[in-house]
Amino acid sequence: MAKMEGNQQRVLATVQKEKVQFIQMQFTDILGVQKCVSIPSAKLEDAFEDDVNFDGSSIAGYCTIEESDMRARPLPQTFEILPWTGGSMKTARLICDVYTPDGKRFEGDPRFVLERVVAKAQKKGWTPMVGPEYEFFLFQASQVNGSTPIPGHSDQGGYFDLMPQDEGDIVRKEVVAYLNGLGYDIEASHHEVAPSQHEIDLRYSDALTMADRVFGLKYTIRNIAMAHGMHATFMPKPIAGINGSGMHVHQSLTSKDGTNTFFDPKGKFQLSQQCLYYIGGILANAQHNCAILASWVNSYKRLIPGFEAPVYVSWANKNRSALVRIPSSRGRGTRIEVRNPDPSGNIYLQLAVLIGSGLDGIERKLAPGDPTEVDIYQLNAEDRRKRGIDSLPDNLGHSLNVLRQSKLMQDILGPHVFNNFMRVKTDEWDSYRSTVHPWELHSYLRTL
Repeated sequence: MAKMEGNQQRVLATVQKEKVQFIQMQFTDILGVQKCVSIPSAKLEDAFEDDVNFDGSSIAGYCTIEESDMRARPLPQTFEILPWTGGSMKTARLICDVYTPDGKRFEGDPRFVLERVVAKAQKKGWTPMVGPEYEFFLFQASQVNGSTPIPGHSDQGGYFDLMPQDEGDIVRKEVVAYLNGLGYDIEASHHEVAPSQHEIDLRYSDALTMADRVFGLKYTIRNIAMAHGMHATFMPKPIAGINGSGMHVHQSLTSKDGTNTFFDPKGKFQLSQQCLYYIGGILANAQHNCAILASWVNSYKRLIPGFEAPVYVSWANKNRSALVRIPSSRGRGTRIEVRNPDPSGNIYLQLAVLIGSGLDGIERKLAPGDPTEVDIYQLNAEDRRKRGIDSLPDNLGHSLNVLRQSKLMQDILGPHVFNNFMRVKTDEWDSYRSTVHPWELHSYLRTL
């Protein structure tokens, strides 16, 4: 057997010292659904040396039954002891890269898609830095039974409300405490606009580290909520008529010496030309990558005017109706904020297409035009046309049709992920559009 590397040895030593009993080998399918195979901690050394085999044909978007054997290779740098476990159930997690039986990196692994985009940026001397804002709802578990959920009676708070310690407030604080203990560096947490809606913001980090942390964030939120008799959902629009949940993603590029390349004290708005081109790439590809950033039928119930969700392809310094906003910080804090992704998607693919779109703007020197500082929701169609403001796709079917035409997105995702994503999502859209929904029965059954 091959000699253990240093990081692997340190993990094994920690497992023994902390008396960890189980190890969860975690990865995602192409939709972002978290997957796991659990092994006794005594088998971890074998897993480091020989990987863990699993049936890829049972994972959405991975492979067919004829080529089903896959290998999960644990990454020692992602080791975390799950702080809500203990005693005979004490458990740690390791995120895994996925390989084929012949030892090659599996093209359908979403983490590999992001790795390729990050490597492309690094070849140019840049490290993509990101910081997501994660919104989610907390419902009483008894209320989530397939019918329309309603917010818990003890949580009728709004944006930034100073709440008494209800269940949602306690869940949020426990999550932050656990994650900070794991070194996640939580920037802030607060109650969001809608009842039972919350937000946790992660301080910026390099894209791969951040994607792995988002994996841990979502898993932690779900577990802590469950421990309090609550259900956490990242569904973009669980309740009609109130704000949905988004995932605003702050982005910048850092040079090898640690300089933020988006900042130029002499540039227009103190933004570098590289930053403006990056914005141009985000805008030019906004329609093409929307199916990845907003990847479910329900995502487009959020992307409608009137609920602080972006609908129109534009950028601005202060205007929160724009797709891309420039926060006020300058210097090291100079960054852009993209506002149409939602928290239900696959974070590895979402970051890959965002960074890939920005790099495309730099390569092609795509100027973003002038910022739009008026409330776009108040403009009529003719005004938007004169200003050259396009709209995002208005449903998943439309979004998939646009994605299908994008060579850039095909190159970023690779043929395996692109083709399987299109297949799975087209089936979802066909199922949705062929279903007769309660709204139709209520509106038409007695009158037509």
